[in-house]
Amino acid sequence: MNKLGFRTVITVLLIILSGYFLFPTFEWYRMSDVEKAKAEKTKDPILGKTLNLGLDLRGGTHLLLEVDSSKLDEKVTVKDAVDRAVEVIRNRIDQFGVAEPLIAKQGDRWIVVQLPGIKDPQRAKELIGKTALLEFCLVSTDNDALNKIQEKMSEKDLATAEEASKDSDIIKLIPEGHFIADSKEDGRIYLLKKASLTGAYLVNAKVELATGGFGFPHVSLEFNKDGGKIFANITGANIDRNLAIVLDGIVQSAPVIRSRIPDGRAVIEGNFNSADAKLLATVLRAGALPAPVNIIEERTVGPSLGDDSIKKGFSSALIGVAIVLLFMFIYYGFSGFIADIALCLNFFILMGIMSYFQFTLTLPGIAGIALTLAMAVDANVLILERIREELNVGKTSRVAVDAGYDKAFVTIFDSNITTLIAAIFLFQFGTGPIKGFAVTLTIGLCISMFTAVVVTKLIYDFLFKKNFINKIKL
Repeated sequence: MNKLGFRTVITVLLIILSGYFLFPTFEWYRMSDVEKAKAEKTKDPILGKTLNLGLDLRGGTHLLLEVDSSKLDEKVTVKDAVDRAVEVIRNRIDQFGVAEPLIAKQGDRWIVVQLPGIKDPQRAKELIGKTALLEFCLVSTDNDALNKIQEKMSEKDLATAEEASKDSDIIKLIPEGHFIADSKEDGRIYLLKKASLTGAYLVNAKVELATGGFGFPHVSLEFNKDGGKIFANITGANIDRNLAIVLDGIVQSAPVIRSRIPDGRAVIEGNFNSADAKLLATVLRAGALPAPVNIIEERTVGPSLGDDSIKKGFSSALIGVAIVLLFMFIYYGFSGFIADIALCLNFFILMGIMSYFQFTLTLPGIAGIALTLAMAVDANVLILERIREELNVGKTSRVAVDAGYDKAFVTIFDSNITTLIAAIFLFQFGTGPIKGFAVTLTIGLCISMFTAVVVTKLIYDFLFKKNFINKIKL
């Protein structure tokens, strides 16, 4: 295969693949609202193939979280805790099924969370903010101590264990190695021994229904090998005692141990609905946060605002591109038309690549596309001006085209490579919108080099070879 044939195959292949990758996106926006809702409900495979839209285009929830450093273990730093919290939150959101979320550390204490398309921000906040510290604690048999604590709480008009645990007089009444906690069901106060087993040993947590499918759902737990041994020892040594299952300081249930449980499995029961049980199972699978996180900023972008942003962004980009295309055609004639073909292919291939790699398109990303097209126009102008110079010194059209591309290449390469380096640094060290801008700019620069230098030259070579043109005017 000669050089012309090879470049033709590569170009045609890129165009076909880009169309294939963009087809699901075209199909999605062709659907009615009813069809889209049905596709989301049935988890249609098309959802995983469309071009993702960011928070500013699709709507959703933006949260700024702060890790409560006052609740950290002495062995854990502010930095390690934030890193751990980012990973836990990412795991939770991934299991919750949010498409293309942004979870990033900001400064030493803050975490930015963006959830495009979330229709229930309250459920998302519950998912993110729950500490999910799971403990299995033996219920104390020291009823005298418990009675004294309850009497003192009544005397001081304290309703919850959390309030009581801050009172110095009540702290003195709590036996060493014990703590008090409220019941989720009826507010009853439990006196518990410090945790014998924690959720750190969990390998799985899932929602199950009672036998026969009737009654409330429950969360089934499975421990790893070490956790299973500990659980077997606890249950074997404490038959007929209550073992409390405590989540974030609240007693979920306190069943009686009837026999030794050797298989490392347990159940959390309660008046759960399906959504609550799913939420609990999700946070337990993802692990506990190292410290509570507080939501210090919350913004919700409505879908209508996202639609408005899409329309305005698309309209402004369309008008700008149309003016550029018209100018190139008027000023450079037929050669300008060839440059216009390259610009359109640049945009088409860029969208196809973004769809394939499931990149997220944002408003800053659209700005990156606009800059990419501007760089592509600049490259085509450089080539055409070099061709014009060669024509002015009396060279034939075919020789002038070859010489123009050769002389313009170094300048185009230098200008694109310096911009590309800047884009890479923006992606590496930037966050959120800056990353979106850098992604589209980086991909777009690589494509613009290809369309400006390879595709346009391919068109000229083909036209000269087939004798469709013999000379060009600029």
